[in-house]
Amino acid sequence: MPAVTVENPLTLPRVAAPADAVARPVLAVTTAPGGFEGEGFPVRRAFAGINYEHLDPFIMMDQMGEVDYQPGEPKGTPWHPHRGFETVTYIIDGIFDHQDSNGGGGTITNGDTQWMTAGSGLLHIEAPPESLVMSGGLFHGLQLWVNLPASDKMMDPRYQDIRGGQVQLLTSPDGGALLRVIAGALDGHEGPGITHTPITMIHATLRPGAEINLPWREDFNGLAYVLAGRGSVGTDRRPVRTGQTAVFGAGGALSVRADESQDGNTPDLEVVLLGGRPIREPMAHYGPFVMNSHAELKQAFEDFQAGRLGTVPAGPA
Repeated sequence: MPAVTVENPLTLPRVAAPADAVARPVLAVTTAPGGFEGEGFPVRRAFAGINYEHLDPFIMMDQMGEVDYQPGEPKGTPWHPHRGFETVTYIIDGIFDHQDSNGGGGTITNGDTQWMTAGSGLLHIEAPPESLVMSGGLFHGLQLWVNLPASDKMMDPRYQDIRGGQVQLLTSPDGGALLRVIAGALDGHEGPGITHTPITMIHATLRPGAEINLPWREDFNGLAYVLAGRGSVGTDRRPVRTGQTAVFGAGGALSVRADESQDGNTPDLEVVLLGGRPIREPMAHYGPFVMNSHAELKQAFEDFQAGRLGTVPAGPA
């Protein structure tokens, strides 16, 4: 699964929580329901059923795939608007093209992240390139929505294209885990993603039987989503498996352990770890708009319908 790896993790900086750090308890484990997005690609809704007070500043996250497309099957999204938040698209396997109404765009593949700050608004499209549509192939990724505080909701849109080779790689003391810091920081090690809302985003791979006990900012919340494999979370070792999200309570350390035995097609435990400083502002969310009030939502729809969020460029997407 992981596109960004290293032959010998013991060559990397090692991180572990201090011995006196307060362990975060596990408040809940939820199972993501399946669904379809865009033109029909399969997703798991990672945050379904979780109270927003435990998610803030995160809004939603979809695991896209993992799916092995036959020729002609790959699908994307049609043109659609966004305002008031950031979308983070992380491609683990496969390739995606993206384009917006401001002239931005590019291609992300195997370990790349496209970080789009929608801000005041734009139109956006994501789709597999024609070559992948023709050939078929493996596709697997995540899309995370991160809220913006009221003071930043109408800022100018911005892109960050984060290549897989730019992420900060770390390991556990015994080298049993590979930690990819995409954004934020872990134990002083900074990831490349620049965030308006303070967050940390990590993709961790744990070999069978490996365990991580990481220092975690006490002013952040804590979430762990299982991309693949089986393991446990917290000091009481609550079981988790593919498609489940663990919600952690307060504390200064977060722990995850991989089961000794994994499935044949998923040899390791693959987990996305998220933490962020809650914004604690009113949130009004409908479709592709995330604002602070219903009046602002209404204005967003009116601006979209009036073409003030941009127009679809002429020519192919």
